[in-house]
Amino acid sequence: MKMMHSSRLPPQGPETAKGARMTMKSERAILQDLNPEQREAAQYFDGPLLILAGAGSGKTRVLTYRIALLTGPEGVDPGRILAITFTNKAAEEMKGRIHRLVGPRAGAIWISTFHSACSRILRQEAERLGYRRGFVIYDDDDQLRMVNRIIRDMDLDTKRYPPRLVRSLIENAKNEMVDADTYRKRIRDDLTEVVAGVYKNYQEQLFRNNAMDFDDLLLNTIAVLELFPMVLEHYQERFSYINVDEYQDTNPAQYRLVKLLSERHRNLCVVGDDDQGIYSWRGADLRNILEFEKDYPDAKVVRLERNYRSTRVILEAANHVVSLIAGRKEKRLWTEREEGEQIRYFFANSGNDETAFVALEINQLMESGGYGHRDFAVFYRTNAQSRPFEEMLLRFGIPYKIVGGFKFYERKEVKDALAYLKFLLNRDDAVGLRRIINEPKRGIGEVTLAHADAFARSQGIGMWEALQRAEEVPNLGPSACRKLAGFVELVEGLSSEIEKLPLPDLLQVVLERSGYLDALAREGTFEAEGRAENLQELKNAMVEFNSSNPGEGLEAFLERVSLVAEIDLYDEEEGAVTLMTLHNAKGLEYPVVFIVGMEDGVFPHLRCMGSTESMEEERRLFYVGVTRARDLLYLSGAAYRSQYGNLKMSPESRFMRDIPRQYLQVIKADEPAVVGERKEGVRQGELDVLAASFSVGERVIHDKWGEGTITALSRSRSGPEVTINFPGLGEKLLLLEYAPIKKAGGA
Repeated sequence: MKMMHSSRLPPQGPETAKGARMTMKSERAILQDLNPEQREAAQYFDGPLLILAGAGSGKTRVLTYRIALLTGPEGVDPGRILAITFTNKAAEEMKGRIHRLVGPRAGAIWISTFHSACSRILRQEAERLGYRRGFVIYDDDDQLRMVNRIIRDMDLDTKRYPPRLVRSLIENAKNEMVDADTYRKRIRDDLTEVVAGVYKNYQEQLFRNNAMDFDDLLLNTIAVLELFPMVLEHYQERFSYINVDEYQDTNPAQYRLVKLLSERHRNLCVVGDDDQGIYSWRGADLRNILEFEKDYPDAKVVRLERNYRSTRVILEAANHVVSLIAGRKEKRLWTEREEGEQIRYFFANSGNDETAFVALEINQLMESGGYGHRDFAVFYRTNAQSRPFEEMLLRFGIPYKIVGGFKFYERKEVKDALAYLKFLLNRDDAVGLRRIINEPKRGIGEVTLAHADAFARSQGIGMWEALQRAEEVPNLGPSACRKLAGFVELVEGLSSEIEKLPLPDLLQVVLERSGYLDALAREGTFEAEGRAENLQELKNAMVEFNSSNPGEGLEAFLERVSLVAEIDLYDEEEGAVTLMTLHNAKGLEYPVVFIVGMEDGVFPHLRCMGSTESMEEERRLFYVGVTRARDLLYLSGAAYRSQYGNLKMSPESRFMRDIPRQYLQVIKADEPAVVGERKEGVRQGELDVLAASFSVGERVIHDKWGEGTITALSRSRSGPEVTINFPGLGEKLLLLEYAPIKKAGGA
């Protein structure tokens, strides 16, 4: 079948390199909305096109207008255009924009995500691979349940081989287009041997169930195209113009699919920005965009560098940050906007001071700058960082919302930990009991609980007492009784620790003895690591609670948490401050942006600091955050913050050295009227008095390191410091405000 070219779009060739003219009346209006570089990209239709679209440069408009120009009255049949986006929301927005430009003709264009497009193709073609047309698509929970069942059927220990980890490794293999047979040839240890066996069984069971997972949608589409030349020819002819957004986020399978479909007509337009490639952990391969010109030597490259979002100061800072990445596609953002205010940088004495600073600035800008709550966003590197900011905003009465995640105390792992603690105080909490009894997995299923519940009802007793009398419960076998007895022993042992241990230590004991932390460690996934960080942040909350509420115990802490969790200040009319991770910030923009936690080990993240590739991705992530700001950008960090239950000192983020000082307004730690409470309410003047009470040569006792001798007293930007020599440990430099020391002999 030959492609029929319209009078507007004749066969490709040098004479049509800029695209043919459009006869529809709105063409002039459409083109007037574009700047010269955008027009150049939107009107180029013949052959491969790479649009390098910097942050805020209007890439969505270019892609939308390009498709609108293609589908004019005398243009391409809309049904022969394929447009790929990465989210259903983006696809729907693009459909709406194109419909407003060209009318009902837009309905015939294939505008969808990769997975939706593949599903649509497979509904027609999957029978060629042995599937029935009505195949089902398994979501994450379905996949995890199947992997879990396979591991058990293979008589393997789910503690040694956590289902989430196994599923994650299978997903990684599929992203790299490695099938089960090929994976088996790459066995290098016990884990990969087990994964190879599970992978093979998993695929066989999917096929028997007439089911596919999300990765199969891509891989099976590629398979049907490669195995059946007539099918490939049909879809190559069908899609004479292919457009792919966010090309820097494509993985090897998506790259292969696009290459296959575009081979015949080669009218492939990809839009992306390598400087915003931040999803390697999801399988994205930055080489796809960096090497596009190697794949298509005749490709036209258009750079969109004019930014319509940010001030010049913000853009210059962003340019400096990203310019240090090796091998990137050269781009330099510019704008016709005003110079703008300097970036405000505040390196606080403590994490508490940082959160108070953010809240104070928001209130002040609302009073004097005419901003509303919805104009502010707070970005952080990991979800665990949200907790102190949530609590400070609540203290100030500032409504907020979490994007891309749950509020801190609503996260599953946090609710699980709190449920354990609540049950230790209240054994009548049947809801809490059901939450924790099999979390982590202990083999106590619903059937066992149903028998125990029936026994409790028949005896007129509570569920907890029924578990204590498990051997009396009808229809319970020896194995079920042993498991229930083990759980009862766990709870009783933990209950005995309530009066003995400080809150942070009690939480640690609960997480360790229950096996919760071990289960997360065995899972070994990126998500599990984040959940473990959230539990450590809960421990930090307990440390802060102990500091500000001496003498109060577990019951008071749980009451405080319940009140925080139940407060909902969000008013749609009034708006709310947005809190989110930097990864979730991509594609968004706000008048005022705060990027917090600017310390080495926090951002850049500690686990990324040993790898050049990971550090470059962290730098790109910082660039993404900076370029979300329209008017004002704040960067903040803290010299000391509570981490994993202990005060940790961190240096300023190395990224701060990459921003020229002329673009920064450095706010000294003692300048703002920070209302955050320091430990035990000590004020700066009182700190000076405290420092004066110590002298060099004096003997002191540290809570952890024992007795030592003061060798030096000094002052840093963060406050008075003391250097102490501890026998066998050497010298330790401590910030006096937080140092847990007292004079030897009680003096």
